[in-house]
Amino acid sequence: MEVKQTTVDGLKHELKVVLSAKDLEEKIDRRLGELANQVRIPGFRPGKVPLSVLKKRYGDSVLGEVVERAISDSSERALTDHGLKPALRPKIEVTSFEKGTDLEYKMAFEVLPKIEPMDFTALTLERLVADIADKDVDDALDRLAKQQKRNEPAPDGHKAAAGDVVVIDFNGTVDGKEFPGGSAEGYFLELGANQFIPGFEDQLVGSAAGAKLTVHVTFPADYPAKELAGKPAKFEVAVKEVRIPLATAIDERLATDMGLENLEALRKSVRERIEREYADVSKQRLKRALLDALAAAHDFQVPAGMVDLEFEQIWRQIEEGRKGGTLDPEDTAKTDDELKAEYRAIAERRVRLGLLLSEVGQRHNIAVAPEEVNRAMIEEARRFPGQERKVLEYFKNSPEAVAQLRAPIFEAKVVDFIVELAKPKERRISIAELLAEPEDEAKGDAAVETKGAKSPSTRKKSERKKPAKAKEE
Repeated sequence: MEVKQTTVDGLKHELKVVLSAKDLEEKIDRRLGELANQVRIPGFRPGKVPLSVLKKRYGDSVLGEVVERAISDSSERALTDHGLKPALRPKIEVTSFEKGTDLEYKMAFEVLPKIEPMDFTALTLERLVADIADKDVDDALDRLAKQQKRNEPAPDGHKAAAGDVVVIDFNGTVDGKEFPGGSAEGYFLELGANQFIPGFEDQLVGSAAGAKLTVHVTFPADYPAKELAGKPAKFEVAVKEVRIPLATAIDERLATDMGLENLEALRKSVRERIEREYADVSKQRLKRALLDALAAAHDFQVPAGMVDLEFEQIWRQIEEGRKGGTLDPEDTAKTDDELKAEYRAIAERRVRLGLLLSEVGQRHNIAVAPEEVNRAMIEEARRFPGQERKVLEYFKNSPEAVAQLRAPIFEAKVVDFIVELAKPKERRISIAELLAEPEDEAKGDAAVETKGAKSPSTRKKSERKKPAKAKEE
C-alpha cells in the first residue's frame, strides 16, 4: 500500500492511496480459498475445487467484496499510520481501477482540532442560591390545599352552580340509538370543569336534586370517535344529588391526607420541594454561565462538516416552527439569510463546546457507566405508559438512540467536573432574582446545550420555562 498526503489546508486533509494489483489478487485468492469449503461444484469433492475453477466461476463476484473490504481496511490503516483523527467519516472516491490493475483512490476528510483546555481553576463563577421565605411556603401550601377538592351534600333545594358537583344518571343517543360510553349511573360531574362535550355542563347549571332533564348537544367536528364527530346527541339526565365544594384548610388533616405525619412535616416537605426546584434553576444558570465562559476562552478552529450537520439539525427545527406557527416572534420578520447567519453561529458554538467537553472528558477519564445509561432508558420508557417494553426494545436495537441518551449524561458529568475545579462562590438571592434573565443574554448565549444534547437550543429568552410557582405533588 502506498499513501501520499496530497492536501493539507487547516483541518482539511486529502490522502491518495494506491493498492497494488498483486495485493488485490492475493486477497481474492484468499477469499476464494475460504469459499472452497462452502461451494458445491459437480465433479469435485468439497474443499478440493481447484483455485482456477473457483476464480473462473466466482472471481468477478468476489472482486467487489474484496475491493470494498480492502478500501475499508487500508483507509483505517492510512489514518492510523499518519496519526490523523477524522472528525467525520472520510469521503472516499475511487479514481482509477480496472480488473488486474492497481486500485487508486483518494480520501478527503477534516481532522479534529488540537484543543488545549484552559485552567479551570481560573474561572470566576457564582452559584446562585434562592432564599425561600416563609411566604413562599405559605403560598405553595395554599395552592396545594386548593388542589385537594372536597365537597359535601348541598342543602335541600340548592340549585347547582359552576364549581358544584352533580351526581347524575344519564343515557345518550345519536339518531335515536345508544352509543358506547354514552351512559352511566352515579357519575360525579363538576360543573365548569369541561369534562364533557361543550354545552353539556352548562345545561345542568340551575338544576336541583331530583331534577330530570333532556340535554341537547353536538359532538365537536374533531371528536376522536369519528362515527360521532359533528353529530347532534340527546341525553336523558337524572340529577341524584348536588354537592357543594368545601374550602380545604391547611391543617393536620391536609397533612395526613398527603401521607405525612403532621402539618409541620408537610411544611418541611413543601419547603424541600421548593428548594430542589430552584436548585435546578440555579444549576442551569451556573451551567449557562460556565459555557459562556468556556466559549469566550476557547477559539480553536472547528470542522466545517460538523458545523454543517449541526446547522442542518437546527434549520429543520426552524422550518418545522414555521409550519407549526411556533417560530420565535423575533425571527418571523427576518430573512432566511439573516436567520441562517445567526443560527450557523449557534451551530459553531455548540460544536466547539462539544469538542471541548469531549476533550476534557477524555483527558480525565470521565465515562458514563452502563447502569447510568440503563437508568436513562428506564426513565425514557416511563414516559410512555403501556409501551415500556417497546421503548426498551427500541433502545436495544438502536445504538444511535442509546448514544443520544449517553451524550447528555456525559456532558453533565464533565460540566460537574469543571464546576468542581472552578469552585464557584455562593451568592444568596431572592427567587425573583434567580428567575430573572441576565439583561445581556442574547440568543447565542441561549445555546447552552452542546453537541451531545438531544436537540439544538434555538429558544429565545421569552421561551425559557421558569418555575414561577413551586410544583405540588
